[in-house]
Amino acid sequence: MNLSHARPRGLAALLRLLTIALACLCACGAVRAQAQAQPTPPAGEDEDAPDFIVPARPTASNPAEFQRPGVLQLEYGFNANSQAPGGASAEDTPLALRFALSRRVLLEFDDDLLVSQAAEGIRTTGAGDTQLGLQLVLQHEAASRPGVSLAYYVKLPTASADRGLGTGRIDHSLLALVSKKAGATTFDFNAVYLLAGRTTDDGHASSAQAAFAASRNVTQRVGWQGEVSGYTRNDAQPGAAFGLGVVTYQLNRRLVFDCGLRLGLTRDAPRVGAVAGLTVGVADLYRKHGAGR
Repeated sequence: MNLSHARPRGLAALLRLLTIALACLCACGAVRAQAQAQPTPPAGEDEDAPDFIVPARPTASNPAEFQRPGVLQLEYGFNANSQAPGGASAEDTPLALRFALSRRVLLEFDDDLLVSQAAEGIRTTGAGDTQLGLQLVLQHEAASRPGVSLAYYVKLPTASADRGLGTGRIDHSLLALVSKKAGATTFDFNAVYLLAGRTTDDGHASSAQAAFAASRNVTQRVGWQGEVSGYTRNDAQPGAAFGLGVVTYQLNRRLVFDCGLRLGLTRDAPRVGAVAGLTVGVADLYRKHGAGR
């Protein structure tokens, strides 16, 4: 054991635990307050209306449609990857705020609150990158057709490039999202064109990403998700493919917990990873105004 790195590593773990605990307390408090204010859905509610929350984590793919208009949805979690080439490992705590402006427009803010990486016995910890996104629904799902959306995300380089926590470059992503429910199983497919700032030269490098996920409820509260995802080589980053298995637990219509394992399917992918987190509907900002369209 390298004693020179024991204190930073312990401090990083403590900071992660404190951040997660604070997020859980805030989320559960918001859920309790909302549940007391409105314990059951309004009578006569449109059966075709979206659910109060529609989790997008922890899969790499996002659903083509999202939560009820006016709902501010918070997603928070912990990711860990280990046994990467060279023995490297990494952990991060992603936070996402997703606001449904209407049934067709979603605004998203993503931030890696804390990133910690270890390679060759040296661990580096700090703030991660920030991402802003806009998703537009082109076609709502129906019995005879899937839901189809387009989304655009821009990554802002808020992570330190000097410390190796980020590239220090702006990235652009254009996504095509397709979702369809078949029986009790929901399928999500995302195709992504990534234009990433080069770290080895000026300009940008293009690459492709894709993810295919299936999810299904086992009981009224317990569900599972399975996903295969991957990306092609981009500048200095080699391509990789992953398999993900997740178990979810829905406490109520405003709060869902998730945990699962990720496996690297190719040589350059981390061998194993773990995910855990929650999705919570923080508030319905349109409810008191009678809005929702």
